[in-house]
Amino acid sequence: MIELRNLSKSFKTADRTVDALKDINLTINDGDIYGIIGMSGAGKSTLVRCINMLEVPTEGQVLIDGVDMGALNTKQLREMRRGVTMIFQGFNLLMQRNCLDNIMFPLELAHADKETAKKRALELLDIVGLPDKAKAYPAQLSGGQQQRIAIARALATEPKVLLCDEATSALDPKTTHQILELIRDINRRLGITVIVITHQMSVVEEICNRVAILDGGTVAEEGDVAEVFSAPRSDAAKRLVYPDLAESAPTSRAGERTLRVVFNGTKTTASPLITQMAIDEKIAANILYASTRTIGESVYGNMLLGIPGDDETVARAVKYLTQRPNVLVTETRQNDEKGE
Repeated sequence: MIELRNLSKSFKTADRTVDALKDINLTINDGDIYGIIGMSGAGKSTLVRCINMLEVPTEGQVLIDGVDMGALNTKQLREMRRGVTMIFQGFNLLMQRNCLDNIMFPLELAHADKETAKKRALELLDIVGLPDKAKAYPAQLSGGQQQRIAIARALATEPKVLLCDEATSALDPKTTHQILELIRDINRRLGITVIVITHQMSVVEEICNRVAILDGGTVAEEGDVAEVFSAPRSDAAKRLVYPDLAESAPTSRAGERTLRVVFNGTKTTASPLITQMAIDEKIAANILYASTRTIGESVYGNMLLGIPGDDETVARAVKYLTQRPNVLVTETRQNDEKGE
């Protein structure tokens, strides 16, 4: 378990003090894939660097399995960091070393014998799906392949926690999906807790089970991904979850009630859900807004529906829509969408 207690971090500049983090309190449970998201300058990267003490907090504590990271001496901290490894947007591979040697490097620093390190590195190449790239150099690999090698290197010391700092930001959508699938598979197979730092809601949506939204160095909102996506409360969460609504608020027709529908990995079918509802329940919904995408056989995203009728009609619509797994529905007031 990772606990952040009253965590703050300030930086002094020539003419002022910048408060990058302000009184952060979060608990990340073992086995979570935990997303930390916010706009540029929200404090995300500073937060993740405080977790492994690459940045020393100005105030507060970082506890990993009850151990106060700030109370450790240099040797103890070095030992703890073997259990809390990190991957980055820029991969950070050693260009003069081949893939096998890159993966072995952390084990060399830990003074593992060469044969043990080589065996472990070969196992990890297989885990990340690149068993044939042992002798290849980073410059010979695609961006996605380089990130797979970086993940293998991060796993070399058998960590309990994997920190991902914008790890897919430099990748195209297809490669991003493949890397996220790999991270999810590693989380399931090895039981590693994953913390994902990102500015992309789609990344959180695809693999995280919990999320904290940072805004101006504070936690604006925190909870299960499905709950935050279905009914964001803070302005910061609404800007991230429904960015298109900031430009133009959808308008329902007279006599309509507005439902927000969130698809969180809903399986696709031959007939679209809203069309099928009109056929089965005789409820003709007005689609006010939709932002969805299909990954494999699953749908992710959200839409706003105008539902004509009374309480009974709305209740039937909610019941029908939520019969499908991974569909969340909440009624929302029209003025909520206008930011009032």
